[in-house]
Amino acid sequence: MAKKNTAEKNTAKKNTEKKQDAEENGAPEQPALSGKRYEEELARLHIELVKLQQWVVHTGAKVCIIFEGRDGAGKGGTIKAITARVSPRVFRVIALPAPTDREKTQMYMQRYLPLLPAAGEIVIFDRSWYNRAGVERVLGFCTKEEAKGFLKAVPLVERALTESGIILLKYWLEVSEEEQTRRLQARIHDERKIWKLSKLDLDSYSHWYDYSRARDDMFAATDTGLAPWFIADSNNKKRVRLNIISHILQSIPYKALPRTKVTLPKRQKPQGYREPTHTIRQVPQKF
Repeated sequence: MAKKNTAEKNTAKKNTEKKQDAEENGAPEQPALSGKRYEEELARLHIELVKLQQWVVHTGAKVCIIFEGRDGAGKGGTIKAITARVSPRVFRVIALPAPTDREKTQMYMQRYLPLLPAAGEIVIFDRSWYNRAGVERVLGFCTKEEAKGFLKAVPLVERALTESGIILLKYWLEVSEEEQTRRLQARIHDERKIWKLSKLDLDSYSHWYDYSRARDDMFAATDTGLAPWFIADSNNKKRVRLNIISHILQSIPYKALPRTKVTLPKRQKPQGYREPTHTIRQVPQKF
């Protein structure tokens, strides 16, 4: 009887984890990914990202990673998962605001070129030059001719980037209509997330199929052998983070560098130093 009760409790626990995973991360048709397993896998991948970082710095490699997708697709959370345990001086995240009046008069790609990686850098674009193929086209921030011209020119630009030695990875995070609605509604009711919901997001929400057409045209024109697109199902936030990090690691030929044994040196003696007696303003200990 005790064994039966234990089995029932274990089954109920698994069902609860599955329900929570579905509610928090979408994709209820998938088996549950427990928080414990997610953290274990993420920790393992973080170790590999540190190895990648060391290899990039050592070899002078140049890596550029682009994240695109609809509002609420999970780009920001995925980028945070990638950069949580690495140096911001090596992994640089770029999230540009709307172009200035001066930038609007420039060649379209001009504002992005100075931000590309130099030797020993990994640059991550949270949205990129592909704004022209998506939001600018859909919401009328550029003309149809400008959007078509961009799609024609960008494969040539990306060819130049890859031939200069840049490793270019392009990810599209694919979220369903239902899951996008759930996430955007959650932002409305969560004061920690309300800043993520801009007027542009609200304007974009009603243009689902316009974005679908723009995405399809973008893939048709810019999915090339030198710079292919990789589509990631992002209905489950935990899974897409693990899947994309794994794919990045598989796509870059990094190697773990030999490590020297590290020991802390001895501290110097005080040599007469005494802690000051004057009062310094301190942060109140409220917690």
